[in-house]
Amino acid sequence: MKQAMKHAWKQAGALLLMSSLLVVAACSSGGGASTSTQPQAPAGSTTPADNSGSAVKKEVTLSLRHTQIKETSKTRLKILEDVVKKTEEKNPGLKIELEGMDENVNRDQKLKAEMAAGNPPKIFEMFGGADTKLYVKAGRLLDLTDFLVESGLKDKFVNLEEFTVDGRVYGLPIGGYAEGFFYNKKLFAELGLSVPKTWDEFIAVNEKLKAAGKVPLALAAKDGWVNAMLFNTILERNAGMPAIEGLVSGTHKWTDPEMVKALSDYASLVNADYFTKGALGLPYSDQGAQFLRGEAGMVFTGSWDATRYSGDEAGDLKGQIGFFPFPAVSGGKGDQTSINAGYSNGFGFSKDLTEEQKQMVYAFIKEHFNEEVQKRMLVEDRVLPSMKLSDLSGADPLITEVIQTINNASSTWRAYDAVVQPPVKLAVENSLQELIGKVKTPEQVAERLQKEQDKANQSK
Repeated sequence: MKQAMKHAWKQAGALLLMSSLLVVAACSSGGGASTSTQPQAPAGSTTPADNSGSAVKKEVTLSLRHTQIKETSKTRLKILEDVVKKTEEKNPGLKIELEGMDENVNRDQKLKAEMAAGNPPKIFEMFGGADTKLYVKAGRLLDLTDFLVESGLKDKFVNLEEFTVDGRVYGLPIGGYAEGFFYNKKLFAELGLSVPKTWDEFIAVNEKLKAAGKVPLALAAKDGWVNAMLFNTILERNAGMPAIEGLVSGTHKWTDPEMVKALSDYASLVNADYFTKGALGLPYSDQGAQFLRGEAGMVFTGSWDATRYSGDEAGDLKGQIGFFPFPAVSGGKGDQTSINAGYSNGFGFSKDLTEEQKQMVYAFIKEHFNEEVQKRMLVEDRVLPSMKLSDLSGADPLITEVIQTINNASSTWRAYDAVVQPPVKLAVENSLQELIGKVKTPEQVAERLQKEQDKANQSK
């Protein structure tokens, strides 16, 4: 959902941008949104119910940045383009200018710099959790709460938690996701393998795949976020969400035994040669390609890849790919039958809007967030709907299997990078690459991460 840069530059740049954002937040506390009080509507503004969905009175331009630039995102981009076209047709004089950008560049570089400078696009893709909280603190996001209530949209979403700060809503999830293992059912059957339910069974499956000349776990580690997906769940299984949340409050540390155990478990997969050889030099798309060629038995990724794995690109494996959650870890403090699933990827909207632009933002929201579009995303793009749908017919069997896996889970939880601060997220990604490259030990990584965590916590 990303371009790799030199680790030291990337880390330093992120810290600098975060510092800038916090300075902006402090300077704008008199007139910007606050995380401790509920923002008030601008004086003289009309109510959201009055200014949404009406035809624009004069020419209005809205910039819209999306991240649907990959070949696998063509369907999602087409749906977005259709929404934009329909919004423009209903509002003569409106022009929505689309800009596509790599997801990592947008999240970790471009958007942070724009938020610090105060000039983000009018509509943009962003992540919930820590990112949303930071931008609210900086006073950059449009408060959507009153509009959502007045329009009747608020109760139609499955979960708005990751875009909610102090009871106010500042963003809308585009769709849901779940992370787990996609696996080659045909290969599993040939080798007599069963879906593993425990860590020991998981290791045994890896060993049998390796003995058969297959790559157990397809991995392309050039982009740090890819490695963090699998680690994210290993961390939850070992430490549990209270401990992950405690990293920010200071009640838990990366050097705690369960945290080091999670790093050690990840490193053990590296040391056993279960991952793709030369993974550090491979871009994200390569791990899916290796999996679909039948060279790898499993790949850990998100439900967004269901489109690729159930479409024509799957070739002979079409209909032969399944999905299962990460197995239980003996002695782990997390919820051992849970799954990382949520609604963290969405749209944010700039607070810096004229009244006419705000009306058109509301018009765009109504055209994008409705049952018709959500059903298209589910059926055509295999995206888990972020809104409550009355009709789920026509969904692909693989995405249905993902939905069933979520429904069978004991609980769902948000990703670690929606909890920890962005500089810590980048440090985790860089450190995992060091583990994959076998240049650092789990203990050394834990020490480094705690130093980054201390800096981030102190900057509050």
